[in-house]
Amino acid sequence: MTQIGFIGLGIMGKPMAKNLLKAGYGLAVYDVAESAVQEVAKCGARAADSIADAVKDAQVVITMLPNSPHVKTVMLSEEGVLAHAKEGTIVVDMSSISPIASKEVAQECTKKKIAFLDAPVSGGEPKAVEGTLAIMVGGDADAFEKVHDILLKMGSSAVLVGEVGSGNVTKLANQIIVALNIAAMSEAMVLAKKSGVDPEKVYHAIRGGLAGSTVLDAKMPMVLDGNFNPGFRIELHIKDLQNALDCAHSVNSPIPLTAEVMEIMQGLRAAGMQANDHDAIIRHYETLAGVQVRRED
Repeated sequence: MTQIGFIGLGIMGKPMAKNLLKAGYGLAVYDVAESAVQEVAKCGARAADSIADAVKDAQVVITMLPNSPHVKTVMLSEEGVLAHAKEGTIVVDMSSISPIASKEVAQECTKKKIAFLDAPVSGGEPKAVEGTLAIMVGGDADAFEKVHDILLKMGSSAVLVGEVGSGNVTKLANQIIVALNIAAMSEAMVLAKKSGVDPEKVYHAIRGGLAGSTVLDAKMPMVLDGNFNPGFRIELHIKDLQNALDCAHSVNSPIPLTAEVMEIMQGLRAAGMQANDHDAIIRHYETLAGVQVRRED
């Protein structure tokens, strides 16, 4: 059975690691938060005391980290993965980072004869727990085939979309669509409320038509309940949209609607809502209109 080193046990990484354990894989896990390591160790993983310890016996290394600088540190530092992983190891970075950073890390991996895949995910904590994430992968096809079954223990789909960096470009496209969907939903439902029409009835009337979407079905019930608990935090979506803007600017691709939603999220962060779920985008519109979109008694 493939031995896996898993680094990064946050809100997403922890349930992903647990699903690999349920599938029977041998895991050595590491995180800077010792409590997270011990929690996963209780499920059957080996608690590693360093990155080196986590990767020393691994054929596959999975990283799930907050952003590009964290991935670079974990991969490229003197105490990092490349300094201790064996030749032939496959590294699967499932973090959502800049495609440019993915390519930089991949170049260093090639020098050590280590394969690198960028494989960010979509679905948030609920789908991480269920093991039904959508996984979008960039990198070598042979390496992808070798880890495909592993990925499907964490997700319901894993699609190779192109060379290294393509996975994160796909994730940025995903995050743009999600953000704009939530903003559109918010704008429309505040309009309904302001016009005296029950937003819950509007939701049920439109969800089966062209305006219906997974985003609408996931976020509208939360808004109606006044539930802004993450989920997926605004501060993390800001990180993704910043990466999207940086990527778009680097290839001269205008994304004006993304920039607009980014400023809405920045305003919510300034108001102290950065840890809210991204469904809190509606609170921006509610403030402007002086109404709240909630379930009516």
